[in-house]
Amino acid sequence: MKSLLITGGAGFIGSNFIPYFLENNEDVKVVNLDLLTYAGNLENLKEIEDHDNYDFVEGDICDRKLVKALFNKHKFDGVIHFAAESHVDNSIENPDAFVRTNVFGTFNLIDVAKNFWMHSPFQFNEGFENSRFHHISTDEVYGTLGDSGLFTEKTPYSPNSPYSASKASSDFLVRSYFHTYGMNVITTNCSNNYGPKQHNEKLIPTIIRKALSNDKIPIYGDGKNIRDWLYVLDHCRGIDLVYKNGKLGDTYNIGGRNERDNLYIANKICEILDEVQPKNESYKNQISFVKDRPGHDFRYAIDADKIERELGWKAQENFESGIKKTIKWYLKKYQ
Repeated sequence: MKSLLITGGAGFIGSNFIPYFLENNEDVKVVNLDLLTYAGNLENLKEIEDHDNYDFVEGDICDRKLVKALFNKHKFDGVIHFAAESHVDNSIENPDAFVRTNVFGTFNLIDVAKNFWMHSPFQFNEGFENSRFHHISTDEVYGTLGDSGLFTEKTPYSPNSPYSASKASSDFLVRSYFHTYGMNVITTNCSNNYGPKQHNEKLIPTIIRKALSNDKIPIYGDGKNIRDWLYVLDHCRGIDLVYKNGKLGDTYNIGGRNERDNLYIANKICEILDEVQPKNESYKNQISFVKDRPGHDFRYAIDADKIERELGWKAQENFESGIKKTIKWYLKKYQ
């Protein structure tokens, strides 16, 4: 049986990906390594905690001794690397944690994998010739866009926050292991994910939670910052495709083609809540504007043409269909 190491699998995207992957890959054993920081929650994985092909290990990707021991025990022939510090506001206040996890943690992980799979540059140990290291990254490494244009795989990197700078650094590390050692690596850069199991601090869960608790719904600046929104299960399908079929050494951008500004997001959620859980006045009256955060990128938008053309991936949800499913899930959680 093949054996796959997934890092950060108790986080938002990872905890959606693991059940999806296990359901569609019955011949693969999955080991989930997660430190269970504030962003990781084992409740997100209740549905598969007793699955025969699933093990959870609490631990740090920066712990080289632990990572080596897991490789020696499970003989991983694949890694999908989700684990990261990812909240931009937190990176402004505490950048050193982001450098440690996102840069050093990624280095530690890929270096152990390289040493386990390969005995010298471009020379694999027997049985590990097809081993793959899939690095999950973000569109934020590209910086910001104006009113037009899209991020492609060839867009120059221009990170604007400690978070995006740390992710850019990790992307370059992964790239270097392909060119220097001939390691089988692949990277995906995604747009803003949303859907079930996202941490309370993120924009969409915050809007829903604040609305339901009759608190002010905080929107940065004038609310005109634009993101390309990707439903998390669409992202999971894309990751699975790239991990299995993507061209080695390449990057694939995964985006939903759903550009919406933050104020639209807040209004749309309030409109749906007005329908499904009405109260005396519209939830829109709770929307308020707060001071913008430093270095707040204006617009992100991904050109997903490459993954659509080469691998046949296409987002199944538009924002208006995905947000209804998302709100339904959070109504159960918060009530």
